[in-house]
Amino acid sequence: MTIERVIEGRPRDIGGFAVRRALPAIGRRTVGPFIFFDHMGPVDFAPGHGMDVRPHPHIGLATITYLLEGEIVHRDTLGTEQTIRPGDVNWMVAGRGVAHSERTSPEVRARGSRSHGLQTWVALPRDREDMAPLFEHHPQRALPLIEQPGATLRVVAGTAYGQRAPTGVFSPTLYVHAQLEEDATLEVDVEHAERAAYVVDGEVECEGRTFGAAAMIVFAPGAMVGLRARGAANVMLIGGAPLDGPRHIWWNFVASSQDRIEAAKAAWRDDRFGAVHGDDGERIPLPER
Repeated sequence: MTIERVIEGRPRDIGGFAVRRALPAIGRRTVGPFIFFDHMGPVDFAPGHGMDVRPHPHIGLATITYLLEGEIVHRDTLGTEQTIRPGDVNWMVAGRGVAHSERTSPEVRARGSRSHGLQTWVALPRDREDMAPLFEHHPQRALPLIEQPGATLRVVAGTAYGQRAPTGVFSPTLYVHAQLEEDATLEVDVEHAERAAYVVDGEVECEGRTFGAAAMIVFAPGAMVGLRARGAANVMLIGGAPLDGPRHIWWNFVASSQDRIEAAKAAWRDDRFGAVHGDDGERIPLPER
């Protein structure tokens, strides 16, 4: 059996616009180290409007932000201020604790914009959960590009098709953006133990079934998998090595122990994460539940 499970992205609201969340899902919390997978937009912001994800904290994970359209200004407690644009990668390692915000710049907000992208989290290995936080930005030109008949593949993080992205992952990781032309066929790399394909837009066929936007197709370990595009399509391949044990998830915190989660709650409640430089006027409060 090639297809192990199909997950449909579920609508959620963040910062005033809708996302579709594929992970965690009932019965399937992770694929490789990926523990959270949000598909943002596409959304059109009228002039004067934009994204406003206020400062909020993380522990025990790394965030990967990847855009297909638009731009976002990232700020964090490390002093980073970085605009991300389509094809770039923002990689933020929370480790023992970091806070950040994501907003539309005043210039883009004034003229209106369209935003479309992916926000994913990977859980850190247990021996990295308490590491110092860090931030990396890699422009599109730094990411490996692979050309196949009818397909353009960009390795966003980890390794695939004999290429390695500069993104500083800590465990075997698969994260590839595949742009497919109509009738193009993509053979999914078999390097990694756990693999899935998320259809960002368009439709693909696999094993005689058709999958549209917001479908995550989880593949059986070791299976030879081919995807065929029924029209132009954008697909993200995700996966990697299984996590080294279970994880607790509460709000924006991921940890291998509940004690770490409780400590992070107290630190955010007591304002001990530090200030998000350039965006310290407000923050998202700790949820009551």
